[in-house]
Formats: sequence, C-alpha cells, structure tokens
Amino acid sequence: MADDSSRTVAARLLAVVGAFDERHRSLSLSEIARRTSLPLSTAHRLTGALVDGGALQRRDDGRYVIGRLVWQAGLLAPVEGPLRQVAEPYLHDVYAMTMATVHLAVRDGDEVLYLLRIRGRASVPIVSTVGSRLPMHCTGVGKVLLAHAPPEVQDRVLSNLRPVTPRTITQPVMLQQQLRRIRADGIATTSEEMSIGAHSLAVPVIRASDNAVVASIGVVVPSLRRDRQRSVQALQSAARGIGRVL
Repeated sequence: MADDSSRTVAARLLAVVGAFDERHRSLSLSEIARRTSLPLSTAHRLTGALVDGGALQRRDDGRYVIGRLVWQAGLLAPVEGPLRQVAEPYLHDVYAMTMATVHLAVRDGDEVLYLLRIRGRASVPIVSTVGSRLPMHCTGVGKVLLAHAPPEVQDRVLSNLRPVTPRTITQPVMLQQQLRRIRADGIATTSEEMSIGAHSLAVPVIRASDNAVVASIGVVVPSLRRDRQRSVQALQSAARGIGRVL
C-alpha cells in the first residue's frame, strides 16, 4: 500500500509540473488545480512541496513558474545532449549565411520538439522556443520529420489536421502529396501555415552510419522567393556535416 501511495503522490507531483507549457509559463494556484483536475487543497499542498524543493518558484504576485531544479534537470535529458552539441556550430554557420532564424528539431510522439533556435534579424513572427512542441503538419522541420515518421504516426497526424492559420493545410491528400515530395527532394516548405508572415525551409539530418533521419534543421524567413537557393544550400551543407559527425 505504501508503494501505491508513493506512486500516486509522484504522479500528482508530475501532473503539477506538467501543467506548465509554452502557453502557460506562469500559473495561479487555481489554474494549476484546474489544469491538473486536482482539488484546490491538494494543489496547494503539492505546489508548496515543489516550491520547497526548488522545482517551482512562487513569484511576488502569487503565481507559480518553473524553478531552477527542473531547468537544471532538463539540461541533462539525452535529447538535449550530443545532438545539440554537434549541431550548434553548424546552425551558426547557417545563420551566418542566411541571417534568418534557424531551428534544430526532433520528433516527439506526434509533435515536433525544438532543441535549438538561433534568432534571425528579420522581423518574422516566431512561435517556437527551445523546448516547445508544435504540430508537425504546419512547420517546416515538422513536415520533414512527419515525412520520415512511422506509418502509424503519419496516420494519426493526417487524421487530425487542425488549422492554425487560414493557410494551414488540413486536407490529408494534399499533405500526403507534400510528404512524398519531401521524401523525394529532401526539402520541406511552409507558407504562413504556422504564423502569418512567416515562411520556412527545412531539410532532414541523416545519420551517416545507418541513414536514419534523426532530426531536422530549418530556417524561418519572410519570403521563400528571396535567396531560396542560398538557404537550401546552407541547410543541406549543415545537415550533411551534422550527419557525418553523428
């Protein structure tokens, strides 16, 4: 019984931490209780324990944010390790060539997880941040990863194509055609499908040892017509370099 109780408490503590995400960076106690479906008294007790342990921080206005302990632990996650270290200098090369925002991303379930971002100079709406998860079907790096995802992942994503902007592709047949072209050409594009005013180009990172697509890198630009070939060449060169080192 003690073990079951411990697991229940652990699950509730994780639920409280999991209530925070890209769109909910700070939460009140009542918001935490609502997002975790916990009684207010339970949420109060658990958040107090997490604050004492450094996993959460309580601001002067009474709202809670992620604490230093969780941030430090997150840096130790394997997904944040060798791939980031290998890719970062190559992403700086892409930025130097394009002056655009550059992303490194991997697939996390049915979403795309952003591991690195180098912010460009152009005034382009950027939704992603390091650690954020976004839909695969409307992001450049996401389309690359979706094109090379297992069939069951593709089926789930294609059956749930929700619009993010008026230009988001929500027709499965049209997206399937794009995925076939991505597998053939090695280049994915989006045109204001995630944010109005933002376009993207992305390519796969293929590990040389087994030809597996392990990540995707991409740029976000104000237009696909300007310096497209330059951006593609910079991305492909960086992707090959990362793949060889991996």
